[in-house]
Amino acid sequence: MSDSDSIREKLDGLPPSSKFIYKTLERNGRMTQKALIEETMLSARTTRYGIKQLDDAGLLESSPALRDARQTCYGLALNGPDQRGYAKDVLVEAEWLAERLDEVQSDDPSLRLIEADTGDAYEDGHIPGAIKFGWLTHLTAENGRGVPEKGTFEESLGRHGITDESTVVLYGGESNWFAAYAYWLFKYFGHDDLYLLDGGRDYWVEAGYPTTTEIPSFTEREYDASGPFDHLRATRSDVERALAGDVTLLDVRSSEEFVGDVRAPPDGEGMPATMVGGHIPDSVHVPWSNIFDDDGWFKRRDELRDIYEAEGVAADDDVIVYCHVGERSALTWFVLSELLGYETVRNYDGSWSEWGNLVDAPIETE
Repeated sequence: MSDSDSIREKLDGLPPSSKFIYKTLERNGRMTQKALIEETMLSARTTRYGIKQLDDAGLLESSPALRDARQTCYGLALNGPDQRGYAKDVLVEAEWLAERLDEVQSDDPSLRLIEADTGDAYEDGHIPGAIKFGWLTHLTAENGRGVPEKGTFEESLGRHGITDESTVVLYGGESNWFAAYAYWLFKYFGHDDLYLLDGGRDYWVEAGYPTTTEIPSFTEREYDASGPFDHLRATRSDVERALAGDVTLLDVRSSEEFVGDVRAPPDGEGMPATMVGGHIPDSVHVPWSNIFDDDGWFKRRDELRDIYEAEGVAADDDVIVYCHVGERSALTWFVLSELLGYETVRNYDGSWSEWGNLVDAPIETE
């Protein structure tokens, strides 16, 4: 019997309220009880009963809501259909990772876990077995700008016990900003067996999963990168050509940055301000934060597609995304390329920290 047949059989024996709640979760993804009541217009008592019947049948999973751990968030069980319908299987759940912590901590390089971030959050506590990849120490060139050299990337991964055949799971704070950048960088150098931890460090901690301050040590390995693949990256020259061509420039920064009221991310601690504010002419503006629902999860595929199509960003467009230093734009690149399946998306990692410091570069503030 297939999973879908098994689910239908279980649903057949449940009351109408449970079936209605199941269909609502299948359509909308994770929801709190309050949100379910508002969406279904069922009474609180009927909603609680329907949830309990689904839970007893093994069709639900529950976890603390990402934005408010005091509330419980309900979603379809992991063996059910993908209720968010993404183009690629590139997200892993916290529960999936928690069941594999022994593998993560093993010296076997088959599965490796990386926390990609800035600051000292890793030292304060991280997922057991996680390797720290810092923004300046692992993810950029020696001067803190641009991507590292291929040899440096290979040496860095090999030194941490990672091979080009390892399954790598990435996570971080700040809504996975820097984890998404690391994901894009790994793809740029040709590593395909790659996943992002849904909810990142924030959800892992709020849900009560284990953390440690112990630093893992793994046997050094040989890493052979097949890239770089330049079709994933945009340079300043590419952006200059885009101004005269049929390319969509997508600015994912905050509204304050877009209009030039601020010259550094309001919530980007330590990021340098540029000489001028504003945006690249004719840029489409879709803030990175629009990709998440109220509980901090990626929105469903159809919702994400509607967000970009409403601003004229279509699946067959040639798109260049940018932000301040390339980390938030990497998150949007992840959404467009991996979750929506857009075929031609490049991340301009120089972003506004480069463009906003150029002499005589064209800039708009409206």
